[in-house]
Amino acid sequence: MVVSAHPEASRIGMEILRKGGNAYDATVATQFALAVAFPVAGNIGGGGFLVYRDHNGQTGTLDYREKAPAAASETMYQDSAGNVIEGLSTDGHLAAGVPGSVDGMVKLHQKLGKLPWAVLVQPAIDLAKQGVVLTEKEAQYLNNTKEAFLRNNKHIPYLAREQAWQAGDTLRHPELAQTLERIRDNGREGFYAGQTADLIAREMERGGGIITKQDLQNYNATWREPIMGKYKGYKVISMGPPSSGGIALVQLLTMMEPYDLGKYGWQSAKSVQLMTEAERRVYADRATYLGDPDFVQTPVQQLLDEAYLKSRMATVDLAKATPSASVKAGALPMHESDQTTHFSIVDQYGNAVSVTTTLNGAYGSKVMVEGAGFLLNNEMDDFSVKPGVPNMFGLVGGKANAIAPNKRMLSSMTPTILEKDGKLYMVVGTPGGSTIITSVFQAILNVVEHGMTMQQAVAAPRFHHQWLPDEIQHEPEAIPADVRAILISKGYKLEERSPYGRVDAILVLPNGKLEAGADPRGDDAAAGF
Repeated sequence: MVVSAHPEASRIGMEILRKGGNAYDATVATQFALAVAFPVAGNIGGGGFLVYRDHNGQTGTLDYREKAPAAASETMYQDSAGNVIEGLSTDGHLAAGVPGSVDGMVKLHQKLGKLPWAVLVQPAIDLAKQGVVLTEKEAQYLNNTKEAFLRNNKHIPYLAREQAWQAGDTLRHPELAQTLERIRDNGREGFYAGQTADLIAREMERGGGIITKQDLQNYNATWREPIMGKYKGYKVISMGPPSSGGIALVQLLTMMEPYDLGKYGWQSAKSVQLMTEAERRVYADRATYLGDPDFVQTPVQQLLDEAYLKSRMATVDLAKATPSASVKAGALPMHESDQTTHFSIVDQYGNAVSVTTTLNGAYGSKVMVEGAGFLLNNEMDDFSVKPGVPNMFGLVGGKANAIAPNKRMLSSMTPTILEKDGKLYMVVGTPGGSTIITSVFQAILNVVEHGMTMQQAVAAPRFHHQWLPDEIQHEPEAIPADVRAILISKGYKLEERSPYGRVDAILVLPNGKLEAGADPRGDDAAAGF
């Protein structure tokens, strides 16, 4: 089964499985297909994180997060007076980090792939040539971004056309097809060297960017140890730094373990209050400590220590809200925008892959590499552009996540796999910026504690607390009215927000069958056999 943000990408991943490919082969095919079918977040000009568990129970994670170019510096987005220059880290050429997606897929295939590389890239090439029929949402996204495309490019990108896009229009990607052909024929060198590298370097010169051919040549995706945890008999396997997701998720689950959330009930006053107080402490905690482990020391063991987490919950008073101001404050790290994308795959051999990948903001930096047909990320905004200054999502950064040459920016991505009794149980993840961690947390609890099906668990309305601002943000349908009244009486501030996240997950049922959860908030779709 393959569950992703786009029906075409899910279909392509599944067809690779039908051909006898494994979950890792399907991952490569799906990643490239999303670059074509889902340009708002699918990418070859961005990066991501991957968690896998093979049929023998072996696990690992791949960090193909973007890196700062060698010419990057801590104050590059500030003027001479030290003030942050609006928009410089979010739009245009200077906002882009060195892309990691292609190298990530090459490394995954080299280590775990089964089918030939060319077979995995070809479906995305075919899709780019024949084009993708736009949905209502996609046409709207493109039309809303037209001005930004024109503003941030010296040429007119094909995503911005004269007349407005309509649902049912076919979007073709001829230049992207040629770039993908170079990747198909030359692997890593098809992107990080040769013609594609020339086109990227030329685009940078044209727009005042700083990524060089040397930066491209030097980029490397890295295999890392997973973050491991447990929750009431389930084993949790997730992503470690430079993603904060795995640590935060395991902290939240450990803090909830002593409580009988199933008995309290789904989104009851007690459940919401306990989850909120845990979230408040975790988001404050991760503040100062997390960054690129190749650059800063991350106290992973201390943050995951059970006694420590128990002590964090000891200050919770169920009679009233704990003001965030009284919770130990650091400076919050950065987060992706809601325009990340996630996919989950389980193959017929029992291998599982959970992948979250992004350009950061919607369509990244809005810069399209002329002649190459793909968008560059605006991931540099995920660094602390200046300690204490909020990024594009209103979140404040600390020293551990300051910009440095060749450093990876911090992330919230939380691709996760669960085991039960030594067997594969769930594959889960989502986009959603600072809400990624709490969305995955709720999806897991919805199944494990509240007995929901996978589809019910991903569709259920969600709420979120991230320490600052000190408010429970909730979707319109989340938290029943009587529960809201109780929470307000205890001093909680509630803030309604539009629906967020696109959780795509797979649950292994007791009989070995697979159940998909494809988030109805997007055009997400599952394909399986």
